[in-house]
Amino acid sequence: MITLISFALISLCLTNSYAQLFPGDSTHLTVSTHQAKVVSHRGGNATLPCRLDRDIDSFFGSGGMRIKWTKLTADSSKEIDVLVAMGFHKKSYGSFQGRVYLQEADENDASLVFSEVHLDDYGQYKCEVIDGMDDATDVVSLELTGVVFPYSPRLGRYNLNFHDAEKACLEQDAIVASFDQLYEAWRGGFDWCNAGWLNDGSVQYPITTPRGPCGGNNTEPGLRNYGMRDKTKNRYDVFCFTSTFNGRFYYLEHADKFSYDEAIAACKKDGAQIAKVGQIFAAWKLLGYDRCDAGWLADGSVRYPISNPRKRCSPTEAAVRFVGFPDKKHKLFGAYCYKSFN
Repeated sequence: MITLISFALISLCLTNSYAQLFPGDSTHLTVSTHQAKVVSHRGGNATLPCRLDRDIDSFFGSGGMRIKWTKLTADSSKEIDVLVAMGFHKKSYGSFQGRVYLQEADENDASLVFSEVHLDDYGQYKCEVIDGMDDATDVVSLELTGVVFPYSPRLGRYNLNFHDAEKACLEQDAIVASFDQLYEAWRGGFDWCNAGWLNDGSVQYPITTPRGPCGGNNTEPGLRNYGMRDKTKNRYDVFCFTSTFNGRFYYLEHADKFSYDEAIAACKKDGAQIAKVGQIFAAWKLLGYDRCDAGWLADGSVRYPISNPRKRCSPTEAAVRFVGFPDKKHKLFGAYCYKSFN
């Protein structure tokens, strides 16, 4: 009898211990970002919210909690490490080093703070918290204010595979645009009939006024989608995205016109550098820059920005007007320069 009672007591203790250690389907930890997106701009600050909701009386969570932030790639195929924290130990990774930290306003705050937002910070971020055997995640998007612009090189239309497109945008102070960025540009009236790469590897183009060469006269306005294409073999143009800059964009006042090399030298003499295509689009769209003088840019193209349409400049629409890629020896144009404040 004593043996049976002892065995029953032992079994009860073991059952209670097991229930404490392994609470079945009950969850003692959840996280929430509270909002779907955060909007910032290049050079600005941003806080991606992440709040913990946990059972403080649970067995787990005694100082071993691990917080991990990752960035999802555009096609969601993998995650890029941003920051990992466990107690006093915190580590940021790659281009995020020195720019991100946990807000830690209280013991349940796992929000991620950016001290200086870069163009390529745009995208989705996952907040993951592991506390013992509990694991919870949530996702928040970081969006940037800026401008989408189409780009093709001197070689002409449809000469860029995806990797060339990435390089081309970077060289023009931009990144390859996302679907959401192109969609927002289309909603704002962006119409372009040449297909271009987006950052998820798809090829699309925005049409606000349907017409024969651009999908047909009887089609609906929208984004025309070629689908996912081979990033090495297929060649198209590209849609780039850029945001505000910490500098001054300006037309170099000069009595004479320049060749391409002279334009580079003139900007350098003025303590600046010849401006890039992304910078003229950012100045035009975000700062309202308006100038009816055609000028050289770094890629060898000649353009001018019109915010106030008028006769002989851009009579029907506000736009960055494209003159072309003239012979670099011709002294026919001015120069657009960019002077960084950093």
